[in-house]
Amino acid sequence: MNIIVTHEHADFDAAASLFAAAKLYPAATPYLPRRVNRNVHDFLTLYGDSLRYARLDDRPLHGLQRVIVVDTQAAPSLKGISRATGLHFIDHHPFGKDLPAGATHEGFAAGSTTTLLVSQLMQARTPVSPIEATLFMLGVYEDTGALTYGGTGLEDFRAATWLFEQGANLDIVHDFLHHPLTPLQRELYQSLLQSARFVEFAGHTVMIAPARVTHYVEEISTLAHHLRDLYDCDALFVLVQEDDSVQVVARSTSDAIDVGAIAGELGGGGHARAAAALMRGASLDSVERRLQHALGAHVRPMVTAGQIMSRSVSTLTPDMPMRDAEMLMKRYGHEGFPVVGANSEVLGLLTRREIDRAVQHGLGDQPVSAYMHKGAMTVGPDDTVERARAIMLSRGVGQVPVVVDGRLTGIITRTDLIKLWGRTQTPLPEIDVVRMLERALPDEVLILLKAAGSVAHKKQFSLYVVGGFVRDLLVSEPNFDIDLVVEGNAIALAKAMAKRFGGHVHIHARFGTAKWMLEGSSFSALASLDFITARREYYTHPTALPQVESSSIQQDLHRRDFTINTLAICLDEMRFGQLLDFFGGVGDLRAKLVRVLHNLSFVEDPTRILRAVRYEQRLGFVIEPRTAELISDALDLLPRVSGERLNNELFLIFAEAAPQKSLHRLSELSVLQAIHPELRADPALERLFAQVRAAWPDAPPVVYLGVLTRDLPLASAESIGRRLALSKSQEAFIAELNTLHREEARIAEVARPSGLVRLLEPFGDDALRAAELLSDQPAVCAAIRRYRAELRAVKPALTGDRLIALGMKRGPVFRDILEALRDARLDGAVTTTAEEERLAWQIWRRQGEAEDPMVQTR
Repeated sequence: MNIIVTHEHADFDAAASLFAAAKLYPAATPYLPRRVNRNVHDFLTLYGDSLRYARLDDRPLHGLQRVIVVDTQAAPSLKGISRATGLHFIDHHPFGKDLPAGATHEGFAAGSTTTLLVSQLMQARTPVSPIEATLFMLGVYEDTGALTYGGTGLEDFRAATWLFEQGANLDIVHDFLHHPLTPLQRELYQSLLQSARFVEFAGHTVMIAPARVTHYVEEISTLAHHLRDLYDCDALFVLVQEDDSVQVVARSTSDAIDVGAIAGELGGGGHARAAAALMRGASLDSVERRLQHALGAHVRPMVTAGQIMSRSVSTLTPDMPMRDAEMLMKRYGHEGFPVVGANSEVLGLLTRREIDRAVQHGLGDQPVSAYMHKGAMTVGPDDTVERARAIMLSRGVGQVPVVVDGRLTGIITRTDLIKLWGRTQTPLPEIDVVRMLERALPDEVLILLKAAGSVAHKKQFSLYVVGGFVRDLLVSEPNFDIDLVVEGNAIALAKAMAKRFGGHVHIHARFGTAKWMLEGSSFSALASLDFITARREYYTHPTALPQVESSSIQQDLHRRDFTINTLAICLDEMRFGQLLDFFGGVGDLRAKLVRVLHNLSFVEDPTRILRAVRYEQRLGFVIEPRTAELISDALDLLPRVSGERLNNELFLIFAEAAPQKSLHRLSELSVLQAIHPELRADPALERLFAQVRAAWPDAPPVVYLGVLTRDLPLASAESIGRRLALSKSQEAFIAELNTLHREEARIAEVARPSGLVRLLEPFGDDALRAAELLSDQPAVCAAIRRYRAELRAVKPALTGDRLIALGMKRGPVFRDILEALRDARLDGAVTTTAEEERLAWQIWRRQGEAEDPMVQTR
């Protein structure tokens, strides 16, 4: 027999999940627990006849084959369950590690368990009656606060929409979710209101509301919901004592406060946002002391201004004309600037609104100080983000400077707050980056990175490993191409590392970068390590090379091409292994999407189009639809890109393990044709590239370009070479391979070795090797192979000096003689030096240049 059960004191999510599971598993019977919440009881009293529930006390006590447990992860304590009974759990919270051995589970992050099951009903197109849809809507709405709680997700909205389409009655939903309190509940609610007090833990506001009752009060959790709606706090704990027991009900609105873990310290349990505990033989005072201790241990610190601020700040001086401020605003796209004095002290803040109005009214020559916001509007790095938000609201500004000892050290913007809010709603998945680094890197490299982080910390810099290394690490394909970005002075850090560990530093002062050459240092696992000052970029016009300035790690990542390349790992001592994901890179890695970071990204640098395809094909990802649209819109800009930049990207594609995939995709997107009208991927490309890769693994990239162009008219192939700004040697290769392909019939038909040598000797060895690999004619392959292996090394025994020694006068005839001697050697007409000498005299005589000396002697 199969049954479906849930937890005691069932709420609407539990009751609705029972019935939804029964529709998905028709062979299983849903059993209501002995105790259900009052509003659930009242609903079933009115509408239960239409719902197929059974009572738990009426179930059979033997023969349980499978038990489906919904809306809880606690193993049911039921008679009839044995080791042979299969347990299957369905819940919308992350599954813990304490499920019974052999049990199975399913679920995903959603606002309610009902959502999970309704999603399956939708997919299966299972009919749902209006009363059933109303019950399911009650389950979804109760646990999501009518789709307003922080844990609500897209699937909850989809489920609610579908249920409304099936006839869910929202009037009934409202009535039963807003059930009036009983007299005992109202009395307890007033006591909780009077006793409630607020305490701070790690920057979070926590409400603790204790009360004593002399009679049992049902559904204290309902009162906790009322208190949460009434007060603005990050978590609340309701403590109710009856006789010698204290019931604790906990609710949280912050990911930093896991009330499930805190309730576990009190002998209870639950989930991160909702939990409870019952402590027997305890007093309110003793429970509150234990609660305070648990809060101190489990509440994570609130995000501070110093953690989210941008360190590199664009500033204005008080005497700067408003017109210049407008120019900077347009260049950087900022909504405001701090105004600082000579000693970096903050004097005020100028916003876009003031700049626009001043310029509009012809006041561009007026100083910034005349229109800036003045007064206290700064925070310190240890202040909470809430304080910065309060300043924005009270002063009507979108930026708050962060100061240390009165001097500007960073800035928080509205964008920072929005991104922080987004991360709070959808936190990063748990990724053990430190463990991944330990597995992927040799010990010496890991020690090197930690040492760099330590030195950076002592210099008050922040250090990060960024970009492709992090991307590949997270997809389990680590590489040792490590780029380090420094919030601070990259050159100073590189010099400090060389001074401490040895080696020497190559400096590029213009770009704020340095390469630490590790030869002669304490580390030998890497040849070098690049240090790059965090920077931002702006473009003066489309397709131009970027102008760069120093900046923060967030702005440095913001200038990159795709979200999957915006990830960073902090190497600071206190934050080693912390993953930074400001732009959704982890989500796109998991969804296997290549998503451009900015809508103008391809306009600013059209070569990113080729990069997008290269990443897509290398990783087995898909270019996200909007990104594909932006690629199409930017194709017209490719003709304006220099050939050097284009061939650099193409040659990177040729270096991939399967370049033909990228080329087919580039042709499909019309990218190749935008580079040059006659450049396209041939259907036979995969076979030809595979032949080259297998037989010539280290082939120069130009070989693959030659494969692309060898079937084209020679003029077209040469035109493509000029478009890509190939070097002279590369242009020669393209022309030679193209010519060899067109000469295959002649090569196959040459009868004499001498003729073959004369035909092939004008060509370079790379072109010959490629032609041999690519030809599908065995005779051509054999001829080129013989030429390269044997024939081109054949030379006559006689030389020009030897001809002079024989008595011949040097002149143009020597060339004819030596060529004839080589041809004769190749064709087997002569085999000895004496035979060569006789042939040489014969040619000499035919030219009429001299008589045989032997005749004169006679």
